[in-house]
Amino acid sequence: MTLSTPLKTLTAAVLGAMAFSAQAAEYEWTFQTSETAGEPQFEMKKQWAENVETMSDGRISIEILPVGAVVQANQTLQAVRSGILQGHLTDPSYFSGQNPAFGMMGNLVGAWSDPYNFLDYMNNGGGEAIYDKLAEQYGVHLIGAAATGLESLPSTRPIKSVEDLQGLKLRTPEGMVSNVFEKAGATPVNLPGSEVYTSLEKGVIDAADYTVFATNQAQGLHEFANYPSYPGFHSLPMVAVSLNKEIWEGLPEDLKTILTTSVDAMAYKMVGELKTRDLQAVREARQDPDITIVDLPAEERAKFRAIAKKEWSEWADKNEITQEFYKSVVSYLENQNLLQAEGGASAKAGEKAADKS
Repeated sequence: MTLSTPLKTLTAAVLGAMAFSAQAAEYEWTFQTSETAGEPQFEMKKQWAENVETMSDGRISIEILPVGAVVQANQTLQAVRSGILQGHLTDPSYFSGQNPAFGMMGNLVGAWSDPYNFLDYMNNGGGEAIYDKLAEQYGVHLIGAAATGLESLPSTRPIKSVEDLQGLKLRTPEGMVSNVFEKAGATPVNLPGSEVYTSLEKGVIDAADYTVFATNQAQGLHEFANYPSYPGFHSLPMVAVSLNKEIWEGLPEDLKTILTTSVDAMAYKMVGELKTRDLQAVREARQDPDITIVDLPAEERAKFRAIAKKEWSEWADKNEITQEFYKSVVSYLENQNLLQAEGGASAKAGEKAADKS
């Protein structure tokens, strides 16, 4: 039977749709994040997955799940390795208990005052190569590094100096962040991010190393912790976008390129969007008479950084990866003049504070 022209056209369209459908099912993955559903970062990660599907012409489909959907936040590394998850977008600090290098690379406390400097180091200064050397020992490949931005510090009492941290019950993730704050005088409390709101509300903690100012504001943390620090001075966590190593090695080169490019785009977009949200949230908070934003003075930032730098050098001795990372990141910071003290008096005060810790 000879097909008519309209029928030929319809048949071609159907076959084309079937071919696209087959492509769409070529790679189907589930990634878990470290955010709850609805957070801006979570929505940005979902957008990344949609972009990957578009860029790959439907060959890759990624489902993005919130923290705790499949496993706890500190268990995604094993889940990706075993294939329970295919990937994750998370702060490596959660895995400090498995290797201290995860904590050190996940959040080098006090190192960064600008997320773009961090991204430049990871992309161009050797950071991603060092992290991937670590991650691949655990069956996971780093597609690329992203970052949220400098985190704020919502607190129930004003933190105008390092001395004000004395006895502060502070929510922190495990690892270097916890150690630095402890040596600065605070009392770290290890809690998942999902418990920050209720813990502040009930007085279990006095403050929280949690996330950026705008997200804290949107979640209502400033209702209980109405002395937020902004701009942040302590924490800029990495977002490791990673895939099961065996899956990565089996991908064709064009899809590897698409994934790498898509993460780089997401990283810079995330920083920019969260910065815009922060500025808007700060403007709104300044109009609320019950909220007092605290900007830690330069000399106190120098004191805190000196305590943190001492901790960096101690962590450097933990294993070969921490030593390699320490040398690499300090070299980058020095070459970019990012370790300059804010004045001689500040440097001396910081050194004395570090010696006491």
